[in-house]
Amino acid sequence: MDPLNYHTLQIEDVYDRYADMLFRVAYTELLSKEDAEDTISEVFYKFIKKAPKFRDREHEKAWFIRVTINQCHDLKRKRSLRSYTPLEEIAELPSIQKDETFVLEEVLALPEKYKIVLVLFYFDELSIEEIARILRISKGAVKMRLSRGRDSLKERMKGGVSDD
Repeated sequence: MDPLNYHTLQIEDVYDRYADMLFRVAYTELLSKEDAEDTISEVFYKFIKKAPKFRDREHEKAWFIRVTINQCHDLKRKRSLRSYTPLEEIAELPSIQKDETFVLEEVLALPEKYKIVLVLFYFDELSIEEIARILRISKGAVKMRLSRGRDSLKERMKGGVSDD
């Protein structure tokens, strides 16, 4: 398959295709609307600057998610992030309904290794194989994190807080 050619595609179309998903991923990692927005800007800057060639849309999507996660990790190393997140910010997440806000808040309170797989699997509807490839872990590790993340989430929602 020919690599995707961005001379013929509009950057705006690529942004529209991935921005909301990448914002959710960045917000899950950083718990800050402003930091998530800065991260997405940096990811698209890298995309424009490097002009990577992709085999197909799946490869393109994986690149954007991986670069977003790496950018979040870089930012977390550079800054000490606040642990308080106003509920108004959580309610503003794109493509998330008000009745999902409580669940999202509970997911964001989970340990990082669980929340990222839960967000990618349930909110962004990626397959276990896609998540494994993007996070560079085995499919078994993704399944285990999903299972433990769901168990932790159930405990949190019952009222008992379990941070595994």
